[in-house]
Amino acid sequence: MLLIRCPWCGLREQAEFSCGGEAHIVRPLKPDELTDEQWADYLFMRDNTKGWQTEQWVHSGGCRRWFNAQRDTVTYKFGISYKHTDPKPEDGD
Repeated sequence: MLLIRCPWCGLREQAEFSCGGEAHIVRPLKPDELTDEQWADYLFMRDNTKGWQTEQWVHSGGCRRWFNAQRDTVTYKFGISYKHTDPKPEDGD
């Protein structure tokens, strides 16, 4: 079982969490002005990084708060986790 660190509750088992996908996706400022292709790109296209990726997670079996965590997509090792209001760190170590 993987362990994930919730910024509020500490280290917990993976079963208490749900992943919300890639973090730090910026919503378009003027969505009404986007073409269908641009809107589809915003909604569906993600980096699919091999290695460290920053993801959104929710502690659904605990405090129910959202946060960001860095995870290595090759080894599944979790790096740092931080509140979603904090800036994105540079790497996963």
